[in-house]
Amino acid sequence: MEVNFLDELLQEAELKEEAQTEAYFDLLLLQIKQLTKQIEYNFSQSEKECSMINTFVLHKNTQLQERIKLLELKLEAFIKERNEKTISLPNGALKMHKKPDKVEIEDLDLFFQSAKPELLTIVPEQIKPNLNAIKSHIKTKPVPPGIKIIEGRTEFSYTLSKGELENASEKETRTGNWETDYTTAAI
Repeated sequence: MEVNFLDELLQEAELKEEAQTEAYFDLLLLQIKQLTKQIEYNFSQSEKECSMINTFVLHKNTQLQERIKLLELKLEAFIKERNEKTISLPNGALKMHKKPDKVEIEDLDLFFQSAKPELLTIVPEQIKPNLNAIKSHIKTKPVPPGIKIIEGRTEFSYTLSKGELENASEKETRTGNWETDYTTAAI
């Protein structure tokens, strides 16, 4: 069978078209690869930016926290100078109050050796000191062996009034030793 010139040209054109089609789809794959890399880069940049913002905010909040501590010390000095337990001010109230004494079991075995039943709480298969009963007991009787009294200290606190535009009945109370630390708060 004789291959004519037109058949050859047609066959050659089909091969070129097929090669071009493969090249086109290969370019699509290359484009997807580049777009995927761009997405990864965007996430990476986003994480870096978030880290920078968090570091900045933590630094600023540390400064603000130190300023709050200084202002709290001034408020505490003011109420101590006045020698009052409560001072009401338009933006809040200052208070001095004594914390109750705490009982700490230093030597559990020594305490159990001489403990009276009313100073214990018995839970099935578990015996433990009844701290409230011990506190009541030591008010009128000697301190049982193995017990350490930690005297309650006077503590300063203040209450902030919310602004007039907000709900006026809401209040925020903080003590001089409040635990919120904005320097370590997650952002």
